[in-house]
Amino acid sequence: MSLTRQLKAYARDIGLDLVGVSPAVSPGGFTHLRGWLERGFAGEMRYMQRHAAAREHPRHVLDGVRSVIVAAINYRTAEPRATAPLEGRISRYAWGDDYHTVLGERLKQLGDFLHGACPSARTRSVVDTAPLLERDFARLAGIGWIGKNTMLIHKRLGSWLFLGALLTDIELEYDEPHAADHCGTCTRCLDACPTQAFVGPHQLDSRRCISYLTIELGGPIPEPLRPGIADWLFGCDVCQDVCPWNRKAPAGEETRFRPRPATEPVDLAWLLGASDDALRAWMKGSTLGRTGIAGLRRNAAIALGNSAHPAAAPVLTRALGHPDPTVREAAAWGLERIKTTESAAAA
Repeated sequence: MSLTRQLKAYARDIGLDLVGVSPAVSPGGFTHLRGWLERGFAGEMRYMQRHAAAREHPRHVLDGVRSVIVAAINYRTAEPRATAPLEGRISRYAWGDDYHTVLGERLKQLGDFLHGACPSARTRSVVDTAPLLERDFARLAGIGWIGKNTMLIHKRLGSWLFLGALLTDIELEYDEPHAADHCGTCTRCLDACPTQAFVGPHQLDSRRCISYLTIELGGPIPEPLRPGIADWLFGCDVCQDVCPWNRKAPAGEETRFRPRPATEPVDLAWLLGASDDALRAWMKGSTLGRTGIAGLRRNAAIALGNSAHPAAAPVLTRALGHPDPTVREAAAWGLERIKTTESAAAA
């Protein structure tokens, strides 16, 4: 058995659902990335602009790289439950343990296997930790195609996939790129976006995306976009939920991605009233800390306002005394939204 086939077999043994190998080349999506940045679609994600040039070739991540091993884990572990008026939703990818840790551990094992077979090999693993266009290399490695919602899609597993890469200076056997696009004329993902973040197929304006607004954006969320956020507290899954390729995607077997306690759904009143220490303990080991405690409270206040439920009013009233001005402003907006809705209902 060749080294590449051994490597793939070992990858499956350690819980990686998909694995493919691509040559280290300039990804075709680099030109698209530059145009996307020039149009300002990255918003406040300035790191995208700072490291843009490095995404031109994986040699900027590992000098002398010859092969890119792309691996994926299915994170569809459960179906979301319906939320009550004072509850918020978290994107599936953040229900369980931090995928950077879980996938990073598997890639280290894969690297150790490679070093065992080729002691002189040089490797570097990447899980959103270096300027690499993972989805482009996943397509080049034959894993799937990039859908109109910019997500990588696999015909059997859909788009509920965490992607990581192991770069090496060893030349391996390369997979055929995934040339076909199986989205066809379907535009369900584009049409379903609550904030109309897609300006066209494969064109996401992050500044309007709920995931960006609830995670990446610091300070107040633009008011015109707040109603579209609905009850999303952290991230958004709408464009994936409506994708036909996800309809029959199987559940993943990785137990560490199953929902943690109080994450699916989240009690928004508790989140707004809990101490910072309690929230740190709740977020520990997950990706939820990325937006910060104040950001989560801001998001909770907006979701409570969108619920327009009278029971949210006292919770938001207490939040008017929060030390963070962004949280106070979101709470005031939420209260006004509840009052406006009640006035309209009484008219």
